[in-house]
Amino acid sequence: MQTTYLKSIFEDKKFIKKTIAIGIPIAVQALLNTTLNLVDTMMIGTLGESTIAAVGLANKVFFVFTLLLFGIVSGSSILTAQYWGKRDVKNIRRVLGISLIIGLSGAFIFMLAGLFIPKTVMSIFTPSEGTISIGASYLAIVALSYPLTAITNCYISLLRATNKVKAPVFISVVSILVNVVLNYTLIYGNFGAPKLGVQGAAIATVIARLVECISILAVVYISRGPAAAKIKELVTFDKEFVKKYFVTVSPVIANEFMWGLGVTMYSLVYGRMGDEAVAAITITQNVEQICVVIFQGLSAATAVILGNELGANKIKDAERHSKSFFVLQFMLTIVMGMVCLLIRTPLINLFSVPENIAVDITRCLTVFVCYLPFRMFNLINIVGVLRSGGDTKASLLLDITGVWCVGIPFAFLGGIVLGLPIYYVYAMITIEEVYKFILGLRRYKQKKWLRNIIEA
Repeated sequence: MQTTYLKSIFEDKKFIKKTIAIGIPIAVQALLNTTLNLVDTMMIGTLGESTIAAVGLANKVFFVFTLLLFGIVSGSSILTAQYWGKRDVKNIRRVLGISLIIGLSGAFIFMLAGLFIPKTVMSIFTPSEGTISIGASYLAIVALSYPLTAITNCYISLLRATNKVKAPVFISVVSILVNVVLNYTLIYGNFGAPKLGVQGAAIATVIARLVECISILAVVYISRGPAAAKIKELVTFDKEFVKKYFVTVSPVIANEFMWGLGVTMYSLVYGRMGDEAVAAITITQNVEQICVVIFQGLSAATAVILGNELGANKIKDAERHSKSFFVLQFMLTIVMGMVCLLIRTPLINLFSVPENIAVDITRCLTVFVCYLPFRMFNLINIVGVLRSGGDTKASLLLDITGVWCVGIPFAFLGGIVLGLPIYYVYAMITIEEVYKFILGLRRYKQKKWLRNIIEA
């Protein structure tokens, strides 16, 4: 029976073709971004473990901002995908307009904090004066990239929801090349440039984000697709439309932002466990990202394909394909778990870290593989399936209670109260994924996500 069902999935060529067409480019883009983070960490790593810790903690500000931004664009893409199911370009552009307004507003708040009180922000994460000083010098420059990131992500989200995924990948390649070359030039003072260390890395990031933003806008408006909205089209919306937007999107924004704040609390614990613990978890998370990029692509494909089908009132197709996505997720989980175990040692060897930190990273990655089936199910279910039908309040409840009621108490218990090694603390925190799996599976089976929200 299981073999027959698996065969039926792969015989549905239209479904597989569309999943690959959407998922692979997004996964490749995520891999490119992860590779850039990895290269950044490797280059900065030559400056010492305190510098890795400082930049890693400074980037937690960007992490919280990007989660807020992800909430905005992810929530907006729910509406965009369903509107695209009935080819309603007018309302797609109105969704883009609201997402740009909210995204840029959030970007400017985070940017101002980074520019004017960077040391205060850094002191939230660590008591170490040296780490605060290094991180603040990086944060005060890199914060300038936040508004550019907001614009880029709003447009890329719309392109993905309307099945246009190739251009963002090409643009990411260009942006990454710019960043890597400028990193090499400005961190170490090559090609006659001044040796700027972490400030050089921050300048490189800002320039790369500027190139990326200009490129995506150029592609959008030259191609004149659904995203090529005039200013008037972006700001023409009535009270009823704004209400529909916020009913759908605000739980997703709250979800990502509150989840991000919760995960930032983990960093607060790590920062008080010492620079070695922070360096170990920073490198661990960079390696992890390489292993989960395919699932990021799969979750995006899930949200887009199911959203398109629900918007076109193809309810039975959406239900059938949701099951197919979970089967694909399970198969990929087995493969990527094995890949992670195989590549962890070679990747760790790329970093200039002492033997004890390398051992901690290896153990943290073992923990990651053990929890991988639960974590990836949650990603596909919450970000892909439940949100595709606007079941955003359930997604909010799952993520928020997982972090704040399970993960954070275990983080403080293990890291602060018991003083356990970083890999034990990481294992305790990740129990939240098991909690979300149990409740999330139950919510999926209730089928409340199977609805057309644009006609509701």
